[in-house]
Order: sequence, then structure tokens, then C-alpha cells
Amino acid sequence: MLETLLSFAFATSILALSPGPDNVFVLTQSIVFGKKYGMATVFGLISGCLVHTTLLAFGVSAIIKESENVFFGIKVFGALYLIYLAYKGYSSDATITFSEDSVLRKTTRQLFKEGFIMNVLNPKVSIFFLAFFPGFLFTTSVSIVIQFYVLGGIFMLVSLVIFSGIAILAGAISESIKRNKNIGYYLKWTQIVVFLCIAVFILC
Repeated sequence: MLETLLSFAFATSILALSPGPDNVFVLTQSIVFGKKYGMATVFGLISGCLVHTTLLAFGVSAIIKESENVFFGIKVFGALYLIYLAYKGYSSDATITFSEDSVLRKTTRQLFKEGFIMNVLNPKVSIFFLAFFPGFLFTTSVSIVIQFYVLGGIFMLVSLVIFSGIAILAGAISESIKRNKNIGYYLKWTQIVVFLCIAVFILC
């Protein structure tokens, strides 16, 4: 059980560090307006994850009770989707770019709301949660709903720590990215390997 949860936390940390719209958005807001504004964005994004976790917990748990075969189908779908994400990562540009131009100043409340809505209304997040979480259910002695909330809590905590670090250390991070053009390349291939490893883990 502990090994599964640690593996989940490790995979989550790698994915949170990988360049994506969420952490680049946090980085940009923090660079332009300061860490307080970046943190407001972070809390909005993380709050949105609670909605996805709740939908997943009650939706998939009901499916599992109905049919183990359907649940196996969900895991196969998840593995295939993660392989697809690995391919998308492979075919994408490894360069990390963030634009500080035309960034409108907003209040922390507005940024929290924007981060929340950006996360909740993104169908890719729902699909990712559906692909990622079921393979890490860790025991048969605890309710599936509770297990999904535990995984969701770990996902949110790890993401909060890493995204907060990005917001607080935004200046140093942006300078490191500008100095070392290979950072994006290393993160890209780490992400690809993690996606493929999770896909194999889900199917085994």
C-alpha cells in the first residue's frame, strides 16, 4: 500500500514539474506581478482538482461496483491515453517559453477564480484523472471512494508544494530556464518515461 502511494506521489511530482499551461501560467503571473499573485493562481488551480476528484470518486466507484470488466476497460483506456500523452510529449517542442507581454493585472481574487475555472472546465484534466488514478487504488479493505479522495489529496498536496515553489522561486526559475536551454529537453523525456511506466504499471 505504502509503495503504491509513494509511486503515485513520485509520478505526480514529475508531472507537476513538467512544462504545461498550469505551471507556466503560475510562473508568468509570479514573474510579472509577484509571488502573492502566483500563489492565488496556485490555490485556484488546486481547488479545481477537488471537483475532478469528487466526480471521479463517485462516478468510477459506481462503475466498479457494477462490473469488474468495465473497470478493466477503464484501466486499458487509461494506459492507452497515457501512451498517447507520451507520444504527444515526444512530438512536441522541448523549449519552455513564457510570455510576459500583454499580461493584464488582476486581483488575487480574480486570479484564484481564473485558476479554479481554468482547471474545472478543462476536459483534459477529467480525462487525465480518469486515466491516472484508477491504476493506483491501493487496497481492497477501504472504500473505493475514500481511496480516490486519498489519491486526490496526495495529488493536490504534491502539486501545491511544487506549484508554490514555482511561484515563490519564479525569478530564479526563469533565469535558470533562460541560461540552460536543455532543461525543457530533460523534463520532456522524464515526462515521457513516467507516462510509459505508469501505463505499464496500470496494465500489470
